[in-house]
Amino acid sequence: MTEQPVAAAPGPADALEPWPDTVAWQRVSPKLITVELIARSTFAAVVLGGLGIGWALSPYWAWPAGMVVTVVYAIWRAWVTVRAVRAWGYAERDQDLLVRHGLLVRRLSIVPYARMQFVDVTAGPLERAFGLATVQLHTAAAATDARVPGLPPAEAARLRDRLTALGEDRAEGL
Repeated sequence: MTEQPVAAAPGPADALEPWPDTVAWQRVSPKLITVELIARSTFAAVVLGGLGIGWALSPYWAWPAGMVVTVVYAIWRAWVTVRAVRAWGYAERDQDLLVRHGLLVRRLSIVPYARMQFVDVTAGPLERAFGLATVQLHTAAAATDARVPGLPPAEAARLRDRLTALGEDRAEGL
């Protein structure tokens, strides 16, 4: 008697996309791309300025080579930044919040509302200039903290209030 192979239950093809049909992913604001590019180009400008000063003080072939490497790296990093910001997403479900991000190393964080200790909303000067904020969720385990950058302030406040209310509601049963 030959054994019949058991048909595998249909499942996700990618472990980081476990709910492709049932999760409505929210994207972060495209303004975050501009904020990140400004921060990265400011760093590149400082490095290029330092290399330029070094070249002016001591003309040597390595200074311009360093400048070329810096420009190439800055262009590559800008391309990666655009793709990385587009990879950010979050989804609110009944019992938990899902946060995904990453290109090469993809990460899917699932934070149960009952495990949240507090929710932080922050906005640096550059984020404020572009009307953005970051929501950070804190749990007892540092590894499960999640953040959602690039949200308009109204959405950040709504998400903060909703997560706080759901966290308090779910924690009552513990």
